[in-house]
Amino acid sequence: MKADMKVDRAKVGDANSVHRLISHFADKSEVLPRALSEIYEGIRDYFVVRQGGRVIACAALQVTWVDLAEIRSLAVDEQAQSQEIGSKLVQACLEEAKQLGIPRVFCLVRKPAFFEKHGFQLIDKKQLPQKVWAECYRCPKFPDCDEVALVRQL
Repeated sequence: MKADMKVDRAKVGDANSVHRLISHFADKSEVLPRALSEIYEGIRDYFVVRQGGRVIACAALQVTWVDLAEIRSLAVDEQAQSQEIGSKLVQACLEEAKQLGIPRVFCLVRKPAFFEKHGFQLIDKKQLPQKVWAECYRCPKFPDCDEVALVRQL
């Protein structure tokens, strides 16, 4: 990651850029789509990386329960990939979970290798609490889910 790029907390003014970035990858079925209103409502969950004042990457940590949080909406502009930006965002989410006292972080993905490199382990989706599946009905692939679950103990 270049020196002028760092992981920051998202600001309300970043919501449109975050929405565009997520929508780009949602159109390719790589992340779950997010409504702009949902991004505004959860803006405190998001981390961003900016380059030249432009948001080029984002990820969110959503607290799910007393002992569980989810990394979601990880997206890095295609021109900025392979620069460790995604890794920095995952690390920021994990640090936040530690600060909040959350012992487990999970993610639902189609390509698990990236998260496995960061210490996440594949688990059976049925091991996650029912609450995790509350938004599945909005997924274009529902009910034929092709994501796998990974979890990391902190």
